[in-house]
Amino acid sequence: MEVIHETPAEVRVMPGERIVIENAAELKEILINLIDQGARQITVDMGRVKTIDSSGLGKLLLGNKLLKELNGKLIIENITSEYIDKMFRLIHLDEMLEIR
Repeated sequence: MEVIHETPAEVRVMPGERIVIENAAELKEILINLIDQGARQITVDMGRVKTIDSSGLGKLLLGNKLLKELNGKLIIENITSEYIDKMFRLIHLDEMLEIR
């Protein structure tokens, strides 16, 4: 997972091909650490992600919740996988998360 600090408060996270139970804890740890360090806008660039499971979705929702509590926001960007795009719409994540 790659983390790019655009400004102290704006960070881009670029996961690999899979956000699944085996690596979802890493995403959670990264999001929490970034928030603790002052990030208030975290963009998760999904350009390389081909697969996400319920644990990965849970970590995105947790990050969104933590940021909202601090008047911040989590942005999902660059969904290139048709599977992920359809899944986000099917379970109405597009209504809970900011997706660009």
